[in-house]
Amino acid sequence: MRKLMHDTTTDKPLINPYLAVLVGVLAVSFSSLFVKLSSAPSLVIATYRLLFTFLILAPFTVTVKRSHLASMSRREVLLAAASGIFLAMHFFTWFTSLKYTSVASSTVLVTTQPVFVVLGSYLFFREKITARAMLGGALALTGSVIVGASDFRVGADALFGDVLALAAAVLVSGYLIIGRRLRSMVSLSAYTFVTYGSASLTLVLISLVSRTPFFPYSLKDWLLFLALAVVCTILGHTSFNWALRYLPASVIAVSVLGEPIGAIIWAFVFLAEIPTPRQIFGGTVILIGIYIFTRSSRTPPAREIQSNFHTGLRQ
Repeated sequence: MRKLMHDTTTDKPLINPYLAVLVGVLAVSFSSLFVKLSSAPSLVIATYRLLFTFLILAPFTVTVKRSHLASMSRREVLLAAASGIFLAMHFFTWFTSLKYTSVASSTVLVTTQPVFVVLGSYLFFREKITARAMLGGALALTGSVIVGASDFRVGADALFGDVLALAAAVLVSGYLIIGRRLRSMVSLSAYTFVTYGSASLTLVLISLVSRTPFFPYSLKDWLLFLALAVVCTILGHTSFNWALRYLPASVIAVSVLGEPIGAIIWAFVFLAEIPTPRQIFGGTVILIGIYIFTRSSRTPPAREIQSNFHTGLRQ
């Protein structure tokens, strides 16, 4: 059997994984703001976000971390590529939903992802979760609903946007579950190279098939594309991918429920939108729920992770 590149039983993180998750949450909370500010089609925004991310990270990976790529098995490459497809379709459906429904409604539905992550982790990889952790997750979800409840709208367009946002939650759950399995065996640089590369290729192909123009766009749009890549993906999602080596996918998923809080803060700073008492209360509930969940979640030992991973593949 091929020796794992990293031994999770002895590999100690340089920084606290929960701190990395916090940085990631703050970074991704800019996403909805950047998407709303852009006048480009949703597919183009998603495509350039991932394409710029891949082009920025690729030179380092193929030069400094080439051995990490070479050590990946065919199965690991295929799984990382599948993870990228999930990520690509998540961004496409979520960004599109923002064109049809409100930021709050879309964000609330996207943050239902812990439900699907926990269910998928249990069904496919037997990753346990305590009753107290489930209570914390439910509390965080309740807080998300409180934040966006006043923004739900009735109508065909809004309903379509809500359905897309819910689909985005399911898709990102697949991305997180696969990432959790692979990050116990594959380095961060190798995983992100294949995942972001696969995601970029998927969106480029969809753009070509749908004849969505890659240009021209305003300088403002190009800067927003770059900001989405650097801030929201490289700083945000890569922080999550790094933390997936040490934390269950369900912890990452529930922590991302803090994104609506960040979105409210950035809206206040950049758009002069003052948070309502409902949003402040809901944000507090989210933070309490995240705290309970992360404190109560059990991190499986490395051997259990690897055993469950191979068992899940055989099922």
